[in-house]
Amino acid sequence: MSAQHRPDGIQLHTRSRELELSYPGGENYRLSCEFLRVHSPSAEVRGHGRGQEVLQTGKQKVAITAIRPVGNYALQLVFDDGHDTGLYSWEYLYQLCQEREQLWQTYLDQLQAAGASRDPDVQVVKLSL
Repeated sequence: MSAQHRPDGIQLHTRSRELELSYPGGENYRLSCEFLRVHSPSAEVRGHGRGQEVLQTGKQKVAITAIRPVGNYALQLVFDDGHDTGLYSWEYLYQLCQEREQLWQTYLDQLQAAGASRDPDVQVVKLSL
């Protein structure tokens, strides 16, 4: 792990549901709780191998309720939907910051292709006519 990828500031903004990460040298990023939840490094989201990923839907209003340090290498984020199994390494968090726009667009494209929604109050039903 590169020391430059460890944030020197971590702040949870509960109202906007964003996690702010500040890095030495002045880099500053804000990642939404929804983004972090749908990109959880857990087996529940990633599966146990390539092609086994599980598309996360209805997470638009999810919030982080706790942040727990894991050794000197990661954070465990606890979400209000009960998800708490992903360990976000410093490297992975920095990667999410760097690739946020591309990853978000890919996620939105996957939702659209699946006919799914970010909104937990919307149930999408596909009809064959």
